[in-house]
Amino acid sequence: VQLQASGGGLVQTGASLRLSCAASGRTFSSYAMAWFRQAPGKEREFVAAITWSGSITYYADSVKGRFTISRDNAKNTVYLQMNSLKPEDTAVYYCAGSSIAVPSMTLRGYDYWGQGTLVTVSS
Repeated sequence: VQLQASGGGLVQTGASLRLSCAASGRTFSSYAMAWFRQAPGKEREFVAAITWSGSITYYADSVKGRFTISRDNAKNTVYLQMNSLKPEDTAVYYCAGSSIAVPSMTLRGYDYWGQGTLVTVSS
């Protein structure tokens, strides 16, 4: 599976962005998917994850209520809708895929990674 993230950009505090992650490969619909982010000088951290069916989602406390992860298996795409953005959301956002049914909140739980897309939130 190859992953291609897009949709990042420069926005002001309070704005919204939607990230997309397009996947190649026929097995996408069976993969749990997630978004992670890495701010400058910090470790990569978990943001959100979704089961293969889309029926269950998980969020980091820092984004709960503001971000929504979703997927369209017909389009081989996973999304991250980000609302009420804050300067502390500034980071490179990475999508990740896992062949394990239950999504992990750790980096080692994912087999495939996209190249990342930069989100910058100005104050």
